[in-house]
Amino acid sequence: MTEPNKTKPSLLVLAAGMGSRYGGLKQIDPIGPSGEAIIEYSMYDAIKAGFGKIVFVIRQSFEQAFKDMIGDKLDGLCEVKYVYQELDRSLGDFPLPQGREKPWGTGHAILVAADVINEPFAVINADDFYGGYSYKAIAEYLTAAAGENDYCMVGYTLSNTLSENGSVARGVCQCDDAGNLLKVAEHAQIAKNNSIITCLDDAGKDKTLTGEEVVSMNLWGFGPSIFTHLKTSFDKFLAEHGNEEKSEFYIPFVVDDLINQSTAKVKVLKSEASWFGITYPDDKPTVVAKLAELVDKGLYPKNLWEK
Repeated sequence: MTEPNKTKPSLLVLAAGMGSRYGGLKQIDPIGPSGEAIIEYSMYDAIKAGFGKIVFVIRQSFEQAFKDMIGDKLDGLCEVKYVYQELDRSLGDFPLPQGREKPWGTGHAILVAADVINEPFAVINADDFYGGYSYKAIAEYLTAAAGENDYCMVGYTLSNTLSENGSVARGVCQCDDAGNLLKVAEHAQIAKNNSIITCLDDAGKDKTLTGEEVVSMNLWGFGPSIFTHLKTSFDKFLAEHGNEEKSEFYIPFVVDDLINQSTAKVKVLKSEASWFGITYPDDKPTVVAKLAELVDKGLYPKNLWEK
């Protein structure tokens, strides 16, 4: 019988798009009571859950600003690494297409960290709030997983991930009776009108949802074997779509292929917590209020980094 892994897992934070999404790092909105950004709550929860290293995927152009604003707060708390998602990274012999400006996608963002992660790790979006339970659950799974291709993801109840200020896109999870992921089906334009939730399914057809569906919010747990799978898949992606200006290499597509090939198993860890992020500017007051409520309940200190 294979011994469970006892190495502390790492957290991989996908932050290379922060500059473009926020119009510059200086405009990352403070949403905590002491001016914390959402990413800081992820860092805090990960350390508390037992993650031993945090790796930030950023762009080299804003490295120093990112360290000054975010990364330096982790000094003395855990190991910190930085990797860069630049357009010419991990292309091998494939030439960078002239005029390509769009990033290669989340799969590529994970792949660029291959040289600094040799242990099981979780992947998150930098600008999403996932909640402490999610980090604890995924850390426990990664520590106990016996097989090198035993992966996981945290699934959220759809109704706990919606915005009151516009539609969203979500990946709806289809699972077997054992809770293993079978497929992530992308649904667009999900919106709640009164008590009715409508969307466009992955075939572009109108559909009604119950709100109880389990959805992926890009919180994945992998072993280091994923890097080999990603490299193989990315090479194939480049050969087929690399010369398209806007093509992107998404991690759910790779996971779907691994599941279909019976190469990997992905356990869905269900969370009843509320995910939140600032999809629309009008979401910010709601997020600020929710975090203040969590602080009032004693789940977070008023100042995350006060010694």
